[in-house]
Parts: sequence; C-alpha cells; structure tokens
Amino acid sequence: MTNREAEWSALLLAAMAGDGRAYARFLTVVTPVLRGIIRARGRDLGAEGQEDVVQEVLIAIHTKRHTWDQTAPLLPWLYAVTRHKVVDAFRRRGSSVHLPIDDFVEVLEAEAVPDALAARDTAVLIGQLDARSATIVRAVSLEGQSTAEVGARLDMSEGAVRVALHRAIQRMARLSKGME
Repeated sequence: MTNREAEWSALLLAAMAGDGRAYARFLTVVTPVLRGIIRARGRDLGAEGQEDVVQEVLIAIHTKRHTWDQTAPLLPWLYAVTRHKVVDAFRRRGSSVHLPIDDFVEVLEAEAVPDALAARDTAVLIGQLDARSATIVRAVSLEGQSTAEVGARLDMSEGAVRVALHRAIQRMARLSKGME
C-alpha cells in the first residue's frame, strides 16, 4: 500500500466513522487526481463535460462509499467509480459527431446501390405467390406503377388492386417468418 493510498484510506475510514474534517480533507486531496484521470480518459467530452463527470464521481463516492470493502485497497475502487462515470458520460453523449453538413454536400450525394441479397430474397418470396398477386406486387412495389395503372392493365378496380396488394404483402411477411 502506497503512502497516498494509506492516507486516503485512513481519511475515508475516519469520514465513514463520522469525522467531517477528515471527509473534507479526503475530498480535497482526491479531487485533483480524479480530475486528471477524467481529463485523460474523457478528452472528447470537453472541459464542461469533464467537470460534470468530476461532480458525478464525487457524488457517487459520497453515496456509494459504503460499498468500498475496507479490507481492500481504496485506489482500485476509486478508479473503478471514475472509469464507470466517464463511460456513462460517453454513453449519454452518444457516438454522434456534429459537423456542418454544408461542408460535405458534394461528397454526400451518391447513387443508391441496390442490395443484391434483398432483391434475391424478394424474388424468392414473390415467386411463392400466385401469378396475379406476384404481378401486382412487382408492378406497384418494385416498378412504382400506380394501383390505377395496374388495375386497368389487369381489368381490376383500383380498390381491388389495393386489397390484393395488401393480402400479397401479408402473405410474403408470413412466408418470410416461416409461418406458411
């Protein structure tokens, strides 16, 4: 056990026994070290985010100090609390990076690439439908024809095409789930 760890452990033990001055001293000596760890691990959080994490760590130490096993070294417990609070801050922030989109307009424009596996799976499912339903699904869903156009070509009302399309899509959903 290092001198620092022995000193901090003694201060926290005294604080847990009710010594307010020992607790104030403990927090005073621990905070700069914790702040350094948070700055090193949370560089991407920014100064304000890092300081928020410092406050969260101090609150966690205060509320969870009873969980420290007094027979175990103190530093690993402190470092674990700190590490978890830094990770929590990154989770809250999410992994999104905010960049002005105007700088990337030319780069972002790209043609849609068809998904070969999805096209194959769709063809397999459509192949399991009756001929009329398959024709309706291909025309409306894949080729973008209107229900009126498909109805005129198949001698069906627009409403009947919509009903047949709905039923065909429901059947394809059941087929894809292995329910049929």
